[in-house]
Amino acid sequence: MFGIGFNGAKKSKRPARGSIVAALDVGSSKVCCIIARLDEPGSFRVIGVGHQIATGIRAGTIIDMEAAETAIGAAVHAAEQMAGETVHDLVVNLSMGHPRSHSFTAHVPVSGQEVTDGDIRRALSNARNVQAGPDQTLVHTIPLGFSLDDSTGIRDPKGMFGTTLGAELHVVTASSGAIRTLQTCIARCHLEIERMVVSPYASGLACLVEDEMEMGAACVDIGGGGTTISIFTEGNLVWTGAVPLGGRHVTSDLAHGLATSLVHAERLKVLHGSARGNPADEREMIEVPQIGEDERSGQSTVTRAYLVNIVQARMEEILEGIRTAIERSGYARKVSRRIVLTGGASQLPNTRELAQRILDKQVRIARPTRIEGLSEAHGGPAFSTAAGLLLHAVRTPTDLLVSGHDVVFATGVLGRVGQWLRENL
Repeated sequence: MFGIGFNGAKKSKRPARGSIVAALDVGSSKVCCIIARLDEPGSFRVIGVGHQIATGIRAGTIIDMEAAETAIGAAVHAAEQMAGETVHDLVVNLSMGHPRSHSFTAHVPVSGQEVTDGDIRRALSNARNVQAGPDQTLVHTIPLGFSLDDSTGIRDPKGMFGTTLGAELHVVTASSGAIRTLQTCIARCHLEIERMVVSPYASGLACLVEDEMEMGAACVDIGGGGTTISIFTEGNLVWTGAVPLGGRHVTSDLAHGLATSLVHAERLKVLHGSARGNPADEREMIEVPQIGEDERSGQSTVTRAYLVNIVQARMEEILEGIRTAIERSGYARKVSRRIVLTGGASQLPNTRELAQRILDKQVRIARPTRIEGLSEAHGGPAFSTAAGLLLHAVRTPTDLLVSGHDVVFATGVLGRVGQWLRENL
């Protein structure tokens, strides 16, 4: 499955023209499957979309295998029906298992000889031995640059001469147990994971433009169960992080504050919610159905200002968490003054204005770009991760990819034997 690619990284073969690519976004609020047909290298057209309310998944963790299996199966089946195609292999996002970023430097001797693909591969493969924790499994290895003896900042050392080759790597790992659980759940739907991509990486690919990736920017995906953050610079993903708060927490606050059900709270958030208030909110009255009461007689009335205050308090907490995470990442300067917001919760009115005030940066709300065939309903910020998975499948990624099978068996004796076979045969 692996071959030699850009900068000597191992990666999956790019899909051929006319082939089918399927992406599965397993989130806390929804499960979405998108099927696309490759028109030409790097370009594809969406031919099928299916999505279901996520069941059995909470805060990025599978808590009920049977319910999660049902939601995944239904989403994939709906996409297959629309596309008129049957899929078996999927590019799947990884939001569970608390993905973590690590900086790693690998050195290999080249003994004064010309640097070859094999030397580069050996340097990158050393990342498989990174000790990130007892229950952590490698998901991505992204080369950020190379050095050769005293020369640094080299993008492609192939053909150069030196004695020691160094590789600066961004390594992303996640909990082995969570990965195994996700793979088992998908396998029970008679599907196979072709590769895994961490959610913030996918969202960044879908929403950032090339200049933002090159000059430095952060993509912030405010989802239902949590918020993911990716930082790109010089065209590469250099850091990922997360804040364990999202749109579902806003809904929960409304349900408690207004003494209404979660269903009604979600509806009120969508119809009347805002990340910032205005003086006119005090004059607008909203009827709120009460829990356990008859719909006609069991309603209370509150001002829109009261509702917005609840929403704003939680959105401020989420944005402050984002600001803290970026400051602690070590890459705050790389972000410069550019933040790109996406995800379902970013669509709340006035979110951009509130984010600009709290983050003190230029902020724009983004939806997936470079995607043909997505309808208006499926092309919004809530579908950024799924769209990014497709882009990752058809582009030429510079990271050392790990297939779904390799992710699960990357540790232990079997993993070491598999690694030796890939490197020496």
